[in-house]
Amino acid sequence: MTALICGSYAYDTVMTFPDQFKNHILPDKVHMLNVSFLVPTMRREFGGCAGNIAYNLKLLGGDPTPMAVVGKDFGPYADWMTACGITQDYMKVIDNEFTGQAYITTDLDDNQITAFHPGAMSLAHEQSVSDAKGVSIGIVSPDGRDGMIQHAQEFSDANIPFIFDPGQGMPMFNGDDLLKFIDQATYVTVNDYEAELLQERTGLSPHEIAEKVDAYIVTLGGEGSHIYTGKHRHEIPAAKAKSLIDPTGCGDAYRAGLLYGIMNDLDWETTGRIASLIGAIKMASHGPQNHQFDKKSFAALYEENFGHKLESFL
Repeated sequence: MTALICGSYAYDTVMTFPDQFKNHILPDKVHMLNVSFLVPTMRREFGGCAGNIAYNLKLLGGDPTPMAVVGKDFGPYADWMTACGITQDYMKVIDNEFTGQAYITTDLDDNQITAFHPGAMSLAHEQSVSDAKGVSIGIVSPDGRDGMIQHAQEFSDANIPFIFDPGQGMPMFNGDDLLKFIDQATYVTVNDYEAELLQERTGLSPHEIAEKVDAYIVTLGGEGSHIYTGKHRHEIPAAKAKSLIDPTGCGDAYRAGLLYGIMNDLDWETTGRIASLIGAIKMASHGPQNHQFDKKSFAALYEENFGHKLESFL
């Protein structure tokens, strides 16, 4: 099975603030905010939601096909994709734009402040789902607004099951937009903060959203995740990270786990645990695409965390 992964490709400039934002942002002064953070460490990483999802799905042994629009500076990332064995068949380069750029500052509580320049990503709608061949499942992850709307419609029209993952793109959509996405999608996944926004803007409870899709997945950081299916809520425990290094890209890693489980017809309990574990593995390394594992080590970590073997993975 092939997964068409629609979303952003970006360079991530990741900085660490060796303190807590809450010590410097005064709640009663946010109307006149003027704050500077000294960030003594900085790295430039390959990122973007589609890029991260594709990388992690490839590690799991899945078949990712990313679809994205990138800029004139994409050369080093293209070389990285080649090294990782990820196809570039549906990567479109715009010569007079930059690839998306994310500037991410993380504090000691793993809170993040991100500034994002979309660049070529704003032209995501110039790519069409119908151009991709042999697609069995898709995901609409954060991308240009018009691209997300178009790709969701195209997946729906083609009867291709897909995950709607609004992520950082949530502010671009009002309640009616989000209700339409939910009606079109087969699965919806958000983190706990995005879940609050989604429920506020649509007026739907988690179980009401779940009744409209095959599964509604809410990640809860270190508390694990909830997978709502119809009237049932699967409570997925968090996997233990070897160390808490960098949360950047953990959500994308989790989504790759969801895709892998769906593509291999695994039950939700197993799918959620696979997703949880790959997120924990990513947490223990800097950047979204620097972690590595093979199937044997992944299966051993799965048994260590959850107390039973992952037979279908070997």
